[in-house]
Amino acid sequence: MTVNSRKKIKRGVYPGTFDPITNGHIDLIKRSLVLFEEVIVAIAPSPHKHPLFDVNERLEMIRDSVATLKCVDVEVFDGLLVDYVRKKKAASVIRGLRAVSDFEYELQMALMNRKLDPRIETVFLMPSEEYSYLTSSIIKAVSGHGGDVRDLVPPVVWKSLQKRFQKT
Repeated sequence: MTVNSRKKIKRGVYPGTFDPITNGHIDLIKRSLVLFEEVIVAIAPSPHKHPLFDVNERLEMIRDSVATLKCVDVEVFDGLLVDYVRKKKAASVIRGLRAVSDFEYELQMALMNRKLDPRIETVFLMPSEEYSYLTSSIIKAVSGHGGDVRDLVPPVVWKSLQKRFQKT
């Protein structure tokens, strides 16, 4: 059996706040499509994080950013992730690991999700090296101080950041 002839898993859910989505997130979505027939990008509103963009703005930016990718859906979810994954009849949660510092938190979340529903697996993917340091927080901080992040985010995000941080 060749790599390309392996059967893909039906559906995976890639959850996050995505405030805003970065090229690192897009990289993980593309990597996920190698493993899954369909990927659902599930946006958590996360008001406790005080997002820069509201959930509808994030939804539109992500939809625009993945418009050319087949088999990617973008939705908002609220509540327990395992409940959402079950509702969507997905097999796995997709998470990115950039560095060792991500591992402890992601392991705790994966183990808690497994405790809540042992049928749901977490799949950890590493981004391309060029995005291994990239976070939405870094993007917001650099952009908020006038730094050029256009090579690190999709064009729609770059435009939205420019508009949001415009000096008046």
